[in-house]
Amino acid sequence: MAENKTSKDEQIGFHKGALTTLAKEREEMSRVLSIVEQLMQMHVKALKDLGVDLAKMAKQAKTKKPIEDIIK
Repeated sequence: MAENKTSKDEQIGFHKGALTTLAKEREEMSRVLSIVEQLMQMHVKALKDLGVDLAKMAKQAKTKKPIEDIIK
């Protein structure tokens, strides 16, 4: 019976460790996503400042054209 208890304790430790690791990974993923979003906003602003009509591009994107064709 003690063997069963140790096995259960090991399993609990394994799962707790996995959750800790995954929580840290999620935090890092969120940080990376935030950086990507900031960079995208910077490029959106630059395009708007250059007179690019992003609303028109968005409508064209709905036609399922490749992005290379849309931004030319």
